[in-house]
Amino acid sequence: MKRFPNWLRKERLPGSVQYTSRILTGEKLNTVCESAKCPNRMECFSRQTATFMILGDLCTRRCGFCSIEAGKPTDFDYDEPERVAKAAFELGLKHVVVTSVARDDMPDGGAQRFADTIRAIRELLPESTIEVLTPDFKANWKSVNTVCEAGPDIYNHNLETVERLTPEVRSPLAKYRRSLELLKYVKTHYPHIVTKSGMMLGLGEAKEEVIQSLEDLREYQCDVLTIGQYLQPTKEKLEVSEFIAPFIFEFYEQKARELGFKEAYCGPFVRSSYHAGELSEKVLN
Repeated sequence: MKRFPNWLRKERLPGSVQYTSRILTGEKLNTVCESAKCPNRMECFSRQTATFMILGDLCTRRCGFCSIEAGKPTDFDYDEPERVAKAAFELGLKHVVVTSVARDDMPDGGAQRFADTIRAIRELLPESTIEVLTPDFKANWKSVNTVCEAGPDIYNHNLETVERLTPEVRSPLAKYRRSLELLKYVKTHYPHIVTKSGMMLGLGEAKEEVIQSLEDLREYQCDVLTIGQYLQPTKEKLEVSEFIAPFIFEFYEQKARELGFKEAYCGPFVRSSYHAGELSEKVLN
């Protein structure tokens, strides 16, 4: 693994992570923070926030960038929505982010579990906003409808990388244009829902390719953008091609605003749900 530059050396912030960890453990919940080895986990846990990962901790897809274990899931955890809602309530979350592993083994891709979780959160936290980060459901629009009709405030689906690198970075089942079509479908059929997507840099993409991806996202009606630095989670995963300097992230953030994104958050440590609550306040109020 490459040696980290100075701007990627994260300071330990004050605050305990034990309270958040105790609640998550007590409710037997998974988080993408832990499963994906997010570099912001300690910071977010100390702020009593986390991104819930439903439908188990085994993914039916094996992406080149992701440390979540791939395999054949055996999840039948039917009371998970209520436990997520209870944990969100105990943490006092004003903005709740729910994601999942890919579940291509399920006829609806896990869409009903998303919907049940949204409704369970609404029951306990009626004033909170809810953001979902879903797989592409293999373009099963019925599944997308199931999620959207449950009423999330923000629908996030990550493009992850530029079109040229998609076959290498993402699972063979993932398609660049399919991801764009999903975002457009949500915005076209549910215009009140804010659409959001994220990308990683440092995988070998060119500046022109990143700008093309931003233009594509706007063309397909994506409202909010996040861009962060890819960090190799394990030695088996794709190596970092380049560490992107902070001023380049600033350039892309400015470019995104010029292209018409309602909000853009770009920086080395930015992830899809990093400071999602603050971002949601800007686009939902």
